[in-house]
Amino acid sequence: MQSGATTNSDNPSASAGPLAPALCVSRWFNAQADISLESLRGRVVVLHAFQMLCPACVSHGLPQAMKVHRAFAQSDVAVLGLHTVFEHHDAMAPHALQAFLEEYRISFPVAVDRPSPNGPLAEPVPTTMRAYELRGTPSLVLIDRQGMVRLKHFGNIEDLALGALLGQLIAEPAEGPQQSSPSTAAGDSTGAPTPIQHRAT
Repeated sequence: MQSGATTNSDNPSASAGPLAPALCVSRWFNAQADISLESLRGRVVVLHAFQMLCPACVSHGLPQAMKVHRAFAQSDVAVLGLHTVFEHHDAMAPHALQAFLEEYRISFPVAVDRPSPNGPLAEPVPTTMRAYELRGTPSLVLIDRQGMVRLKHFGNIEDLALGALLGQLIAEPAEGPQQSSPSTAAGDSTGAPTPIQHRAT
């Protein structure tokens, strides 16, 4: 695993990709009921994958997600957190996450990624993280109004760049033609999965 604060793309773009996989969740925080991506169709979904022991998540990713949650109308943009633990499983159990969310005043819904059915010792990467082929934390996934993945970004992304991408997706109709080129994690032009990396700063 590598550490650092560089982003995986200098100019992230929201090109059309595949239909977003379903969220495989063991429990939700800050939500009165389970949330599915299907129930959010017609809205742009900002999915922030994080670990509470990931410094870049705490210093940048989560504060940025809160800014988006406050800045955009919930009728246009739904912000979801995904606590996706692939290391230090014992230290990041749900009871610890609950205290963390209260301490940092995270108010948007947060899902706990479902562990692999093989168990964390055999397969440390949880189910949703594997389905989205995320490289590590923090990771940002943008899903358009039609439920299509438009961006998968590993590492920090500038607020201005994210705001521009969200403006583009909000302006698009809920139904309409999409581009044909799938979006992959930048820095991996082949689209092949790459090793998981934990952002240390």
